[in-house]
Order: sequence, then C-alpha cells, then structure tokens
Amino acid sequence: QVQLVESGGGLVQAGGSLRLSCAASGRTFSSYAMGWFRQVPGKEREFVSTISRSGGSTYYADSVKGRFTISRDNAKNTVNLQMNSLKPEDTAVYYCAARRTNIGSYYYIDKNDYNYWGQGTQVTVSS
Repeated sequence: QVQLVESGGGLVQAGGSLRLSCAASGRTFSSYAMGWFRQVPGKEREFVSTISRSGGSTYYADSVKGRFTISRDNAKNTVNLQMNSLKPEDTAVYYCAARRTNIGSYYYIDKNDYNYWGQGTQVTVSS
C-alpha cells in the first residue's frame, strides 16, 4: 500500500509556472506507475500526465503537452509535475495517483486504473 501527499499548489498569474510534488510513503515506490489528474467542480476528474515505474515512459494530455513535464525520483519516493506557461483553464485541484504494476514501461491514462490517490492540491491561474 502507498500513501500520497501532494504539495506545491497555489495562485499564479497566467504565463507563470508552478511545480507540484507528490511524496509517497512505503519502500516500493518504484513498483508503481504514477499519474497526475485534475478536477474542477462539476466536472469529471481528467487525465493530465503519467509516468512509468521506471521513469522511461511518459504521456501527456494534449491540453498540457509542451507546457507540463512529469518526472520521478525513485530514490526519494517523489513524482513531480513542472507546469509552465500556465493558463486560466489550468485552474483545478490536482491529484497524484499510483498504480502498482509489474511492467516497467507501462503507464496508465484512465483514472479507473489507479488504486491510490492523494488528497489534492489547488492550482489557481489568474488572467
């Protein structure tokens, strides 16, 4: 089992940057593919980015491609989301998620594939 805690959210002006971090408990962090999702009130939680357990494979939603970068440090049990050129439409609560997998190169886009979730961190981008 793994517990996830996000940090790094806040208020930023359009065009600015934020770096979200997700700290995971446990000694088997490298066994989990990780993902970032976001949600605004009244809407479904949507996929943002994902990274394989090895860190060698990543995938992004079209809406963030070229602006966001996901990375992980298995030695520190963390996964990060660097968000640049932020837009007001990026405003949401951002969630970190984990999915245990035996395949190092796999990542997961569907929120239903993830077993563990953090509590979320608010990102607000002002225009």
